[in-house]
Amino acid sequence: MAERQVHDGQTGATGILRQLRGDLIALTKARLSVLVVLTACFGYFIATKGLGTFSWLTFMHMVFGTTLAAAGASVFNQLMEVESDRRMLRTSDRPLPANRMPKPAAFILGWLLCAFGLIHLGVKVNTGAFVMAGATLLTYLFIYTPMKRVSSANTIVGGISGALPPLIGWMSGGQPVLSAGTAFLFGLLFLWQLPHFAAINWMYREEYMRGGFKMWSNEDESGKKTARIALFYSVVLTVLSIAFPFITSLMAGWGALSGGLLGVVMVLLSLRFLKSGKRDDARVLFFYTLLYLPLMMIASYLAWRAVAPWIVTL
Repeated sequence: MAERQVHDGQTGATGILRQLRGDLIALTKARLSVLVVLTACFGYFIATKGLGTFSWLTFMHMVFGTTLAAAGASVFNQLMEVESDRRMLRTSDRPLPANRMPKPAAFILGWLLCAFGLIHLGVKVNTGAFVMAGATLLTYLFIYTPMKRVSSANTIVGGISGALPPLIGWMSGGQPVLSAGTAFLFGLLFLWQLPHFAAINWMYREEYMRGGFKMWSNEDESGKKTARIALFYSVVLTVLSIAFPFITSLMAGWGALSGGLLGVVMVLLSLRFLKSGKRDDARVLFFYTLLYLPLMMIASYLAWRAVAPWIVTL
């Protein structure tokens, strides 16, 4: 009997720890935080390619600080949207709306993560990385998140916030903020997000409306409006990918071919969604955007040329 009680106690403790781990992963939106960190890494790799300035120590400090800041931003985002999350099926089981974690504990956790993340970047990396991370938090938490209940233009603001993380890496690599490289990194991430969010907005439009969010896809039963938005930004993204190697010295010419091919596929998928208005076609577009970004980052890195910072400054 005593052995069984010990076993049951161990099993119960294991279950509690497993639940706590899952709740922390959900609270910090681990998958989204990983994407933020990966784009910051992309910015650092681009900034230091062929210049002999790559430092593993700086790189690890950047990854650590960015991870903390991104996780903290996710915690605050969920604190600000508890009631909306409670009304949506896909988010109602998150730790805060499900009352598995007290709000004060989440608030303290969010502050610690954000504060330590920003301080770490400022002290261990450089001021530029600190400023870019701070700008990301500012636009994400104080403009984008509250704006979701007010205007569908929130997606544009969210795109701006999501386009800043690669600049954390760019600045960590010692590159200037006013440069062609900055424009490319920002433009790539900003334009990529809009077809990505358009597709997911339409797929879950009823959920977003139930949560009280103002999205492009609200009441867009046919999907035409949302698909046109996705098509427009897919075309602009493709134009950027093709034009950039020809208007700067930063990328080899073949980079235009790879970027163009990847972009054309997104354009064609947006067109198919526009013609059919089917959820399945929106889903295909959404999943392609997830494939597009890593492929485009790899192609851009391989095509990137080592050019001294003062040459690329605008």
